[in-house]
Amino acid sequence: MPDWIVERGIGETRAALVEDGAILEARVRRDGVTPAGTVLDATLSSVAPRVTVDAGGETFLLPRGASGISEGRSLRIEIIREALGGAEPWKRGLARITDAEPSPPPPLAEGRDGRIDGWDDLLDEARSGIVGFEGGELRIESTAAMTMIDVDGWLVPDKLAQMGAWAAANAIRRLDIGGPCGIDFPTLNGKDARREVDTILADYLPQPFEKTAINGFGFVQVVRPRRRASLSELAADRAPFEARALLRRAGGEIGAIRLVAHPAVAAVIERHPGWTDALARQVGGTVTLRSDAAIPIHGAYAEKV
Repeated sequence: MPDWIVERGIGETRAALVEDGAILEARVRRDGVTPAGTVLDATLSSVAPRVTVDAGGETFLLPRGASGISEGRSLRIEIIREALGGAEPWKRGLARITDAEPSPPPPLAEGRDGRIDGWDDLLDEARSGIVGFEGGELRIESTAAMTMIDVDGWLVPDKLAQMGAWAAANAIRRLDIGGPCGIDFPTLNGKDARREVDTILADYLPQPFEKTAINGFGFVQVVRPRRRASLSELAADRAPFEARALLRRAGGEIGAIRLVAHPAVAAVIERHPGWTDALARQVGGTVTLRSDAAIPIHGAYAEKV
């Protein structure tokens, strides 16, 4: 039976649905980002060009508007999608007006606490955007409009599309990809071949979702609920992503350590002094930080001192 494991890390909480040692589904909740499902008291801060509210130290967009409420007035909101990260305004969290009482968000997952085996491999998939399968690979990229998945390989087109559909459905679940997602398959000749791919996607994509039929050029669009940033989107915000990954790796050390990181990663850690304090308690020794521009952004490591 699949089992949810919740790992409460430094800077983020992770959850993974694991079966026979394989991660079937994963989720991340970042510290300092208000999760979907939270109900807060807020203040309407702007009605043009976008309707925004301030609550809990964050600014949220109200895509459904706030009819009859003027700027500066109080209201109560429910977060329907957390902020996705980055500096673009469209990546702010989304909210709606509610009459519900203020409340914390639901748990990230219902499961046992523990360390998630295979998490580093999952981060490599999110970081590289490459997911291999028998006969080919997926190339996954987060864009402003949607997540794009390209299916490529060396099988005949019909078989490659079928294997790619299975792999894409599993990757969408494993990387927690929500919102609009476009999947580009090899061009298929005939309705039967396209119908087979459609059936595989319908059988393996996690519910709920909506999708178009695959067109003659091999393209299909899938839309899933989006309550938080996917692992692919988190990986695109490279410095914070790599900083949290470094802290997780370093947590396995014992005694005094030094974190060695690319300057962009080191700067993120320096902005959160509580992170190294928590890591020091975890390893049972002092934690220092050294910036090194010669190492790649994903090459940070911990060394004994």
